[in-house]
Amino acid sequence: MFCYPTMEDLDNKPPESYKLIEVPTTTKRHKQAPARDKWGKGIEFLLSCISLSVGLGNVWRFPFVALENGGGAFLIPYVVVLVLVGGPVYYLEVLIGQFCSRGCVQAYEFSPIMRGVGYGQAFATILGISYYASILGLTIRYLLLSFSTELPWAFCEKEWGSTCINSSGVHQHPNISGISTRSSAELFYFNNVLHEVDSIEDGVGLPDKYLVGCLGLAWIGIGGALIKGIKSSGKALYFLAVFPYVVLITLLVRAVSLEGALDGVLYFLAPQWNEILNVKVWYAAISQAFFSMAICFGTLMMFGSYNEFTRNVQRDVLIVTIMNLIVSVVAGCIIFAILGNLALETGTTDIKHVVKGGTGLAFISYPDAIAKFDFAPQLFAVLFFSMLLCLAFGSNIGMTTGVIAVIKDRFDYIPNWILTITVSIIGFALGIVYTTPGGQYILNLVDFFGVSFIALVLAIAELAAISWIYGVRRFCNDIEFMLGIKTGYFVRACWGIIAPGLMQIVLVYTLIQFSPLRYNGTEYPKVAYYASWALWATGVGQLPIWGIYSIYKQPQDTWFQKFKAACRPSQRWGPLNDDLHESYVKYRTNVFTKRKHKDNIFARMIDNIFGQ
Repeated sequence: MFCYPTMEDLDNKPPESYKLIEVPTTTKRHKQAPARDKWGKGIEFLLSCISLSVGLGNVWRFPFVALENGGGAFLIPYVVVLVLVGGPVYYLEVLIGQFCSRGCVQAYEFSPIMRGVGYGQAFATILGISYYASILGLTIRYLLLSFSTELPWAFCEKEWGSTCINSSGVHQHPNISGISTRSSAELFYFNNVLHEVDSIEDGVGLPDKYLVGCLGLAWIGIGGALIKGIKSSGKALYFLAVFPYVVLITLLVRAVSLEGALDGVLYFLAPQWNEILNVKVWYAAISQAFFSMAICFGTLMMFGSYNEFTRNVQRDVLIVTIMNLIVSVVAGCIIFAILGNLALETGTTDIKHVVKGGTGLAFISYPDAIAKFDFAPQLFAVLFFSMLLCLAFGSNIGMTTGVIAVIKDRFDYIPNWILTITVSIIGFALGIVYTTPGGQYILNLVDFFGVSFIALVLAIAELAAISWIYGVRRFCNDIEFMLGIKTGYFVRACWGIIAPGLMQIVLVYTLIQFSPLRYNGTEYPKVAYYASWALWATGVGQLPIWGIYSIYKQPQDTWFQKFKAACRPSQRWGPLNDDLHESYVKYRTNVFTKRKHKDNIFARMIDNIFGQ
């Protein structure tokens, strides 16, 4: 089961180069490896990573999370987490994919017993795509509405009653003491767009025809970008990864010029130092980094698998990590500058009261603020939703490519266009539930149980697999073979100790603080909770299911021998190219020969992380 020859075949001298070296023919794989698609240009890989990892989460999730966790004080833990978890794990996943040129399932040939991690990540990604596409559909709906002569959410409708305040101006319906008021943008979103119900006790209702149509347009766009594989998606990303930042700069200039904008920005950046040692703040920082960087969903392995074998991705990862932070802060400044203006006009002293979290921040707070612009509010609405459209398209294209790659790795004879059309149709069918009046209730459940919670558990398993089953030292040897560079002690420590340790703390904290999930303060019916836990069990359950299957398939006699064999790399592990694979086998043989055995278990643990 080892991917290197027996001790009798060893050559004690390390190879002078990593070119093709003569090795015993028994090390060759039985099947000729199919050629792997490659990015048209190196920049396409970087743009794909930017489009995936600097997206929706930075624009509407980061500012709200920062506000809820100490404002400027949240930035410090977030930067620390990006350095200790986000960047190192991002680098790790890209390197795994690049080394073996496979997606997130086949990559686990380095430890077949953990292959279920890849299947679970693919399952979580499918669920994520289903509702990310629905957000894309909502964005298309609002973008089309932005071309109206008057923004339709700017004014109240009669049936909304006297407690509605026009978003275009706040003095038409002054607030009466003791009576809660709601903006026309908020009521338009819930009543005219979502047609949202107060509860899903009686079901989620029928789909809205306009949202279904927009969802269809979303999947036509996603499918069209992927119909020719990465050759077509890579070209689309030249626009999708650049245009949003042009709009961000435009919106930043306009937002900071608003009256009251400075108060909002200071509210966002001013640290509350008493919050910096709060465990909840660090939990939120890790969760946000996890979400916004798109780590541990398998997509980054897929992106890396299309790289040239010798591409040094250190610079790419550094650029993505820095851009993630910069865009998050810029988006926060834009939002809170706008909200500072809104607070001034409404006479509100607490900016928290004018913020809507989640999808509401994009589809309520922004439209509400844009409706107040004196000059061409339609223009700024079109710009904003065009930006959101590009960000959503980029995220959806990246995740959908990851799912297609998993299927393609297993069934390489199926044409890419058939896979793309099939996945698009299935994704559209799954997304219809989010176009119903109870759709946001379902989205909330799927986001937590089906995506975030699954990904967190599998992320810990992924890091355990590569760091402690396969081994940090061995993977660093693989990197040296691939790139000709040694991996620093800091990155090794992050992979083997810091990142998995922090993720376990997050998991324990989540379980301790867990309470039944609610949507806008409304409890779900019990059947919804049961279905959600079943969804979570389906994703996480891939780990034991495929682990047991891998053990069963081993040819050894006893179950313990089968278990050990399933933990070891399979004969297929290594570079996909046959010539490179032969060179790698020889290289591994020499590294194994020179390695000194450690008797003490503590010494073995230290050697696993910091050994050469």
